[in-house]
Amino acid sequence: MPKTIGVISDTHGLLRAEALAVLRGCDAIVHAGDIGKPEVLEQLAELAPLTAIRGNVDTWATDLPDTAVLTLAGKRFYVIHNVKELELDPAAAGFAAVISGHSHVPKSETRAGVLYLNPGSAGPRRFKLPIAVAKIRLREDAVEAELVTLPAQG
Repeated sequence: MPKTIGVISDTHGLLRAEALAVLRGCDAIVHAGDIGKPEVLEQLAELAPLTAIRGNVDTWATDLPDTAVLTLAGKRFYVIHNVKELELDPAAAGFAAVISGHSHVPKSETRAGVLYLNPGSAGPRRFKLPIAVAKIRLREDAVEAELVTLPAQG
């Protein structure tokens, strides 16, 4: 049976209704850091089981880890805020995907059989970058990512 992971990052205290609408119905949600306020996590946790890590602006979130490992449908995911700080070989470690944030630039690519996914920023608009979240769909033989651009109102 297919499973879906909702992926969000860089909310910086702003959780848009449009982001919640995209994430509603997911089997799990990952927040890849720069949360901004604990209320963001509370709202996301109401939708689905939540895995969240601390980003560089989350000095208040001392109880959150810097990285996390999530297993869903037999597939393992490594979550880190800044992918440039990745200190392991995800393929060798058996990860299906690396989920990150930090850059605010939505990006999905597969390297050495591992999906690298940055959902972009779902928070306040930065420069001319899109406001975005992502979904990962797990199938028996595939891990597929979908970047979802949200309407930008400020």
